[in-house]
Amino acid sequence: MSDLRELYQQIILDHNRAPRNFKEIEGANRVADGDNPLCGDKFKLYLRLDNDVIEDIGFQGSGCAISKASASLMTSAVKGKTVGEAEEIFGEFHRMITGSEIGVDRKALGKLAVFSGVREFPARVKCASLLWHTLRAALDRADCVVSTE
Repeated sequence: MSDLRELYQQIILDHNRAPRNFKEIEGANRVADGDNPLCGDKFKLYLRLDNDVIEDIGFQGSGCAISKASASLMTSAVKGKTVGEAEEIFGEFHRMITGSEIGVDRKALGKLAVFSGVREFPARVKCASLLWHTLRAALDRADCVVSTE
């Protein structure tokens, strides 16, 4: 189990150092801001939707390793997916980090499973879920700053 935790930690550190989709999207038709005052995470999420498909997604800002890695892995996971598919992934991810893993489809989560241990640290759940809630706000066209407080 120690080897698995070390692998998970390495994936998180890699996505923190070299986040994927860390960019502003030209022609974004959905934008939302996320803020975690407890940790100091502040991000802006950019989406370009075409009909019901997330054609492109990016984020910019700064935050702790968990929030940045979660944003990086989330953007990779939902790019090219429909809004409904992205919502399903969000649901599985949220169940995994906030409750029991019973019934969570880890295979569907893929690399996002690296965050399974976050549920043991309630303050870090907010870090891991910030950009996910920001994604939901962008999809809902909510005109507000998403906060974990």
